[in-house]
Amino acid sequence: MVGRNLLEHAAISEFEVLAPRSSDLNLCDFNAVQAYVLQHQPDMIIHAAGKVGGIQANMREPVGFLMDNLDMGRNIVWAARQAGVKKLINLGSSCMYPRNHNEALREEMVLKGELEPTNEGYALAKVVTARLCEYIMREDACFQYKTLIPCNLYGRHDKFDPKHSHLIPAIVHKVYQAKQTGQATVEIWGDGTARREFMYAGDLSDALIQAIKQFDTLPALMNIGLGYDYTINEYYQAAADVMGYTGEFVHDLSKPVGMARKLVSVERQQAWGWQAQSELRSGIEKTYQYYSQLLEAAK
Repeated sequence: MVGRNLLEHAAISEFEVLAPRSSDLNLCDFNAVQAYVLQHQPDMIIHAAGKVGGIQANMREPVGFLMDNLDMGRNIVWAARQAGVKKLINLGSSCMYPRNHNEALREEMVLKGELEPTNEGYALAKVVTARLCEYIMREDACFQYKTLIPCNLYGRHDKFDPKHSHLIPAIVHKVYQAKQTGQATVEIWGDGTARREFMYAGDLSDALIQAIKQFDTLPALMNIGLGYDYTINEYYQAAADVMGYTGEFVHDLSKPVGMARKLVSVERQQAWGWQAQSELRSGIEKTYQYYSQLLEAAK
């Protein structure tokens, strides 16, 4: 999702971009990654790949979420270092932060507490990759390998299958299905009061464009987010409003909900001079439009 949104950004045409698909380059194969980087000698690498999914997928496949993301991160970063690539932007995740913090999560809080168990494997892989970038810079400052930590994302090119999807695409899928089949109710896991910060993926692409152009001013570790959040109930209601669903929501209190709140601090981001532009409703509208296009194409 992140990579494809970046390739759709209007300003990406200013650069020559290599964006191999998984069918072209297996990022879990170090020899293949090393050969690719040595062959093309890019000026900069953006590590946007990953095995991703929501709570259900992370709980069902913890080995894959740890191993695949660890292999990808290590292979890309170390291949870049071995090939002499001086600039790299690594994308982390707000899952790297300790669980159960109500205040905004600051960059220095990574590894300062217990991780959320429902996505611990994914988080550990992201932490290790970020630390590898930091260690490489510490050993040789000629190599500037910087990590951006986005908040939760949604948008075009997201996954809508409930087995793999994050919260907002899952909501879009559930509400659409309920409207199409005339369901009077839609189920929400938990009581819906947990708070989440979700940013439209197109906004992250905009931040990445600025990071490419102003790389030297980019902090070594920086959150990218909104600086505010919504309850899960509010996300469901926003999707219902966009899609014209008029049914009711019911809560299943027996289901896991993850962290009570996960909001990133945007102090460094603001000092760097960037902020997200998309409002929640417009972001969901664009996501729903993309989802509708997928359904049409599948007919």
